[in-house]
Amino acid sequence: MEGTVETRPQSETGGQDTKEQAKEQVQEKAQQVADRAQEGMGQAREQVRRQVDERSTQAGQQVRSAAGDARSVAEQLRSQGRDQPARVAEQAADRAERLGGYLERASGEDILRDVEDYARRNPWAVVAGGVALGFTLSRMLKASSGERYRQGSQQEPARLPGPPAGAGNGAGGTVETTASAVPGR
Repeated sequence: MEGTVETRPQSETGGQDTKEQAKEQVQEKAQQVADRAQEGMGQAREQVRRQVDERSTQAGQQVRSAAGDARSVAEQLRSQGRDQPARVAEQAADRAERLGGYLERASGEDILRDVEDYARRNPWAVVAGGVALGFTLSRMLKASSGERYRQGSQQEPARLPGPPAGAGNGAGGTVETTASAVPGR
């Protein structure tokens, strides 16, 4: 059988070519999706970085202002002869001044990196902070929902004009609803 070439029926090789083409198309689409996802992640990270940078600068200015206020308190305490509380206020002002300076100078990328590093070094502190934050938010929501409930139950139902007599289902009259259900109130 020298010089003979093995050939397959057309339907068998055509089926393999179609499978290969489909496989290539799926791989191309998967790569496109992965590229778009990575691009979206990059854009989201850049936006977070910009927001952190802007907000941290503002927070730094506010913290430095509070440090100045703490220094004024320390001076007043010293003038009253209360040296120990004045030292405590001065130390708090120093720390606040350093923190404010860091927040103003550091870029959003630096701050995010520092937060990530802290979270890696102290995972239990992050967990505890998350639990404390969750507890605080749940208490705030509970308190505000109780107040909203009391306000809603104290309001009398508002009367809205219904459809004119003979229009629609023919019921006419007025519709009772609470004031909180009326848009704009």
